[in-house]
Amino acid sequence: MDLLRSLPIGLYLEQPVTWLHRIDPRVKLAWLMTFLAAPLLANPYWRLSLSGLLVILTLSAAIPLRVWRQQMGWLLTLSVLVFLITAIAPDGLAVKSQPRLPSLCLDANQELITPQLSPLEELKCEDYLPQPTSYKYVLLETSSIQFLPRISVTRRSLDIAIRIGTLVFTLIYSTNLYLLTTAPEEITAGLEDLMSPLKALKIPVTEIVLTLTLALRFIPLVLEEVQNLVRSVRTRAINWQELGVRRSAQVWLIVAEKLLENLLMRAEQIAIAMDVRGFTNPNEHQVQWHQLKLKWRDWLVLASLIPFWLARLTIGGIS
Repeated sequence: MDLLRSLPIGLYLEQPVTWLHRIDPRVKLAWLMTFLAAPLLANPYWRLSLSGLLVILTLSAAIPLRVWRQQMGWLLTLSVLVFLITAIAPDGLAVKSQPRLPSLCLDANQELITPQLSPLEELKCEDYLPQPTSYKYVLLETSSIQFLPRISVTRRSLDIAIRIGTLVFTLIYSTNLYLLTTAPEEITAGLEDLMSPLKALKIPVTEIVLTLTLALRFIPLVLEEVQNLVRSVRTRAINWQELGVRRSAQVWLIVAEKLLENLLMRAEQIAIAMDVRGFTNPNEHQVQWHQLKLKWRDWLVLASLIPFWLARLTIGGIS
């Protein structure tokens, strides 16, 4: 098990360098905020379109199959499971269903009676009552099928299922795609540039960005410590069945305590290393990893936000 390489989400793809890598991090951040805000109060068709757009962006960037299959596979599975569970769940409307037809026009199974009448017979309500539309609130129901549990899919439950399933996929995968194609230093540099007006309000923007940079750099160290502890537990070939629940919990508490101790030791080592190198104030020890400058492709991608939001306001509608 290699957590540093098999983690399904949140990793940065260094090679190959795609066109998404070359986009300015501030522009990508604007599009990320767009993907997070666009599904709000949108109709189901727009939500499905956003999910399809994310898939198209992944394919157009020529991201290797092994990468996006690993990262998108489990997320699609989760979204589909959430969709299916929500679709067959009760829709939450505490409304007693009543037939729209007179009782004389329905049989014992609430089915419409349509007898064969001769041209001389008079057409009465109890014989036949045509419906103006094909509208049905209950889209699928398996109560009449033997050997199957009662499953009912209504229009409201299907709408909620699409809303939740696409929201889970859009929010998680758009963020993951941003982290996949943007280096941590680019993220912090873009945030510092966007937050620079806050310096006039005496807000320590540089300190905040430095803290974020250290946090992003600390994540691989956390994964490495977890990986080492799990491997150490495996090499001891512990028989968990003989230990029981109580002793197993004690073992994992010891492992968690050791993990916290190792992480605090790593943090102290980083602090000592910064102190030895004379690091006293972030404003005096700034290292510019990336020179942020908008190019023609950045302006093109940024300008595409205008037709996107026009389509959202005209086509996306309100759910």
